[in-house]
Amino acid sequence: MPDAFANLVGQDEAVATLRRAAAAAAAVLRTAGERAEPTAAPAQDADAASAGSGGDPGAGMTHAWIFTGPPGSGRSVAARAFAAALQCRHGTGCGECPGCHTTLAGTHADVRLVVPEGLSIGVNEMRALVLRAASTPSGGRWQIVIIEDADRLTEAAGNALLKAVEEPPPRTVFLLCAPSTHPDDVSVTIRSRCRVVPLRQPPAAAVAEMLVRRDGIAPDVARWAAAATQGHVGRARRLAGDPQSRARREAVLAVPRRLTGVGAAFDAASALIEAAEAEAAASVTEIDTAERAALETALGAGGTGRGAAGAARGAAGQLKDLERRQKSRATRAQRDALDRALVDLAAFYRDALTMALGAPVAPVHADTAELADAGARSWQPEGALRRLEAVLACRTAIEANVKPRIAVEAMMLALWKG
Repeated sequence: MPDAFANLVGQDEAVATLRRAAAAAAAVLRTAGERAEPTAAPAQDADAASAGSGGDPGAGMTHAWIFTGPPGSGRSVAARAFAAALQCRHGTGCGECPGCHTTLAGTHADVRLVVPEGLSIGVNEMRALVLRAASTPSGGRWQIVIIEDADRLTEAAGNALLKAVEEPPPRTVFLLCAPSTHPDDVSVTIRSRCRVVPLRQPPAAAVAEMLVRRDGIAPDVARWAAAATQGHVGRARRLAGDPQSRARREAVLAVPRRLTGVGAAFDAASALIEAAEAEAAASVTEIDTAERAALETALGAGGTGRGAAGAARGAAGQLKDLERRQKSRATRAQRDALDRALVDLAAFYRDALTMALGAPVAPVHADTAELADAGARSWQPEGALRRLEAVLACRTAIEANVKPRIAVEAMMLALWKG
């Protein structure tokens, strides 16, 4: 049967919480004759009120939510599914009604999705979004704002959002997605006004089952991809179905064999950076070309009539702004591609460490277990741990805006030295 929550893997507790909240929201609308608005109280107060009235303390509906969890846990999937349930005419997230269908497809008029293409979400974008979110829902249910990667909000953008969360417009619900509720990810003031839905890394078996059921992937390939990506749903799907993704992973896992000297370490760093750049370029080139062509057409490119020259001069500023946004998106795509490679490399050294310690756990990369075992015998636990820490330190440095090439070169030298 269709279900808005069908693609949220291994999150039974979170799904139950969201279903109860959606049912409570639907009951509020029915009771008030479709003229009610969600409580503006913090989530904790809403839960306390529900518990005090003898109801289920987990069933309260509130105006702001934060979905947290590690990469691949399904934060944005959960937010979209919950939005569909809120817009569902049955209040259940049936997956079939127009409210569910358009929300999941990203075309619902009352659901606004913010997916940062660059390194951050700026204040102007957030102010415009908050202003639009204050309008009355055209469908008569809820005005919903979903912010993926809310940890990328600038301080000013966070303040703009805070004002809206503190005094929510009628019928508006904010759904934020962030790795955690740590102050570095979400400000304490925003967190205190939201209800938190924690998600966990889904079990590899559950991810494999979904790949077989939803995408028709062979069971053995699905199990391998789910294990190799440590339960990351999106990466597992790409790895199982994209030969280029598998080739890039194989190149990353070949790095330990290539580190035979200083020169080889720098060569490996260059290869890793260039592979990330190529992957990012492949992912954004088509979008960039289409955006530029659409803007040029809208600005009258190729026109020869009166005023064409003046229009062309006026278009230069808009084209420059588009190029700036596209450059920011390309940088973000490069960082993301590089981070995926570093996660794979970290998992290899994790396998070597567990083997050196004789830990009774399955390797993440079963296809390189022999190489990891050879490394474990050569490095011993201390050496494997130092190498794992070098990879993790590289990720931390890049997050702190160290130039990726410098961070990767330092990592490769540390891996070679051990």
